[in-house]
Amino acid sequence: MSGWQVGEKRGRTVAAEKSAKAKAWTLFDRIVDRAAPEGVHTNPWVKDASGKRHFQPDYDTLSLLLGVPLFLKANTQSGVPALALDVWLSYELRRAGFGKDQTWPRPTHPRILPSSVANLLEELTAKEAGPVRAKVERKSAIKGVTASSASILGKNYTKQVDVIITDWSTGPELLISTKRMDSSFGKNAPNRIEESYGDAKNLRLRHPLAALGFMFGLNAVILREEPGTAEWLFDLLIKLGQEDDAYHATGLVLMEYGDDAVLPDDGEEPAVEALAEPGVEAEEDSAPVVDAVGDIDLTIANLPKVRLRLDATPDELMPSRFLAAMVERVLGITPVTMHRGARRHRAEARQL
Repeated sequence: MSGWQVGEKRGRTVAAEKSAKAKAWTLFDRIVDRAAPEGVHTNPWVKDASGKRHFQPDYDTLSLLLGVPLFLKANTQSGVPALALDVWLSYELRRAGFGKDQTWPRPTHPRILPSSVANLLEELTAKEAGPVRAKVERKSAIKGVTASSASILGKNYTKQVDVIITDWSTGPELLISTKRMDSSFGKNAPNRIEESYGDAKNLRLRHPLAALGFMFGLNAVILREEPGTAEWLFDLLIKLGQEDDAYHATGLVLMEYGDDAVLPDDGEEPAVEALAEPGVEAEEDSAPVVDAVGDIDLTIANLPKVRLRLDATPDELMPSRFLAAMVERVLGITPVTMHRGARRHRAEARQL
């Protein structure tokens, strides 16, 4: 009997997590769609008085996205809190001029779809594309081709990477891993850093040319409750982005929100992901349910407010610096005939 009860509980937990993700995607998609109507993005590049270029992130959109897991009260195990960072980073890469099918997760379902498949769908007639698109968009339709997350083969093992630019003709060009920590800082911080360093070496050794980055989301309450842990963590994050065999850049998103919006503390770290066949996730998410949260715009207007503590973020870990480094790295290691949209956006930086 006890075994049946455990199984039942586990089934309810998985169902709840999938439901939370479906609702989150509905809200994420609407927030991004409102920030870039009809897929038209603002140019993030600006120039200061000296002519130096800077990347100016859309922090207002980030604040809204970060409010979604708080509204849903989605814990770490659901994957929704870190997913908010993934959605924002992919959105910022599209603002930088990379195509909607180049950056994963994509702004529409399926979240991962090779550009060759997307191009094929564009070339087909409406009659031909209908059944093909329906099959591609159906859950688990094509293993390794459509999914909600992707695994990349490193030197010794596969690793789920959260934000990706890749193609069969180039291999991985950008790989960003994200992690988030909202509580239990002293217990979880050492493990987070240890995992991240190992993942960096694993990916860097197989893909030395790819832009490799790490973005860390952190509850700003750590500044008040555990200032020593915060100082230690900031120092290690900075060093992770400076070592020759680790990340090309590391970034930090310090989030401040009210006590009434605290995420549920599941009391444990997420389970270590199982090794998987490259490009295939263990279980995919179905397309988001459009009416999962009622009036979407009203819900967004009433999301918990999240303040970004840029004032307390070290210069070396600023999201603006991180995004500039990632984009510059991709453009610097590819011919000028590639990523023309991103090159044009950078060249057309507006004067401050």
